[in-house]
Amino acid sequence: MNTVAVIGTQWGDEGKGKIVDLLARHADVVVRFQGGNNAAHTLVVDGAKFILRLVPAGALYPGKVCVIGAGMAVDPIALLEELAELKRAANFAPDGRLKLSYDAHMVMPYHRAIDRAREARLGKDAIGTTGFGIGPAYEDKAARCGLRFSELADFPSFERKLRRNLAEKNRYLTAVLKAKPVPVAGLVERMRDVRRKLLPHLCDTAAYLAEALERGQRILFEGAHGTMLDIDYGTYPFVTSSSCVASAVFAGGGLPGGRLDAVMGIAKAYTTRVGAGPFPTEIKTRLGDHLREKGAEYGSATQRPRRVGWFDAVLTRRAMRVNGAAILAVTKLDVLTGIDPVRICVAYEYRGARSAEIPASPARLERVKPVYEEMAGWHERLSEKRELGELPPNARRYLERISELCSARLAMVGVGASREEIIVLEDPFLNRR
Repeated sequence: MNTVAVIGTQWGDEGKGKIVDLLARHADVVVRFQGGNNAAHTLVVDGAKFILRLVPAGALYPGKVCVIGAGMAVDPIALLEELAELKRAANFAPDGRLKLSYDAHMVMPYHRAIDRAREARLGKDAIGTTGFGIGPAYEDKAARCGLRFSELADFPSFERKLRRNLAEKNRYLTAVLKAKPVPVAGLVERMRDVRRKLLPHLCDTAAYLAEALERGQRILFEGAHGTMLDIDYGTYPFVTSSSCVASAVFAGGGLPGGRLDAVMGIAKAYTTRVGAGPFPTEIKTRLGDHLREKGAEYGSATQRPRRVGWFDAVLTRRAMRVNGAAILAVTKLDVLTGIDPVRICVAYEYRGARSAEIPASPARLERVKPVYEEMAGWHERLSEKRELGELPPNARRYLERISELCSARLAMVGVGASREEIIVLEDPFLNRR
């Protein structure tokens, strides 16, 4: 298989970065196709921790080409800061290896200001955004007043549009949101520096990927967030502003239609989410606090504490179906060690009626009662296991039940935080099981 997409099946933070990092060993090109620096992938390599927000995980391997696709909303200043950090910490040289789509939209300082002012104004009714300006940037994209990277080629024209947008956004910030305006001074010169540094990386990434396919290269599509945060299929309005599902690799990544060979769904061995919104299996006792600390469940991009709950097979099964994913990677199994019994949500109950599907109404999802199956836990240390048969019998039964409930083949199992602590049963690039 030459084209593989890695997609989160929960509310993000499933450990996709680690799986992408592993698969990137066998890929020639790694592509981000949606979202922005409001999502982050945390990787532990040789004891060193790396947090990637915009640059694909292939950056940590020599020779891999990293593509930032047209479907992304990219903060150019944040991108330059990330590239500088990667060069310092990982010796990443972007020349020739980083391809930034002409068609990707920019996140500007006024987008961040609007994002934060709106959340502050909503108070307890806030959605729980990261405040990084991603939503307002996608709004401008849909309203056809956004700024794309292609416009940097004609800087005088870009400057006129930037000043026009800034004047309009500042009126909105001050008159409607009662917030401080974004200063014009310095921004134009800063963007001139952005132009100088990023212009060499701009290209028609869709054409580049088509050529890579013709050369027989392997392409890995790296999803951000998770299916339940998708703008169409997630728990709206408590979602992100982009499409997180596998079909987005065609529009946002530039892959020609029908050329995606495999989709791997990623699920944590339990469930987490950040911010507001329904969460049927949330654990609100000390056990939830224990799992949060043991699993280091704090946002990679924001450090916000994540809400923690039992594995929800209802939403994960739906996500696998929406994405057309046949194989599943389960991460952080080791975090459940010592918990006995463990639970899996197999259905929801609402007003006495039981259903194995997510209700259409988010308000109803807030009120469903999870129906659990209990299974015996395990107490053995897992981080040194490299074969499925080495896992404790109860851990294997837990994985088998998840695989059965999600109608998927188990492909990988994460048993620790580092790059090496994973059991590989199937690698789609190698067509091997």
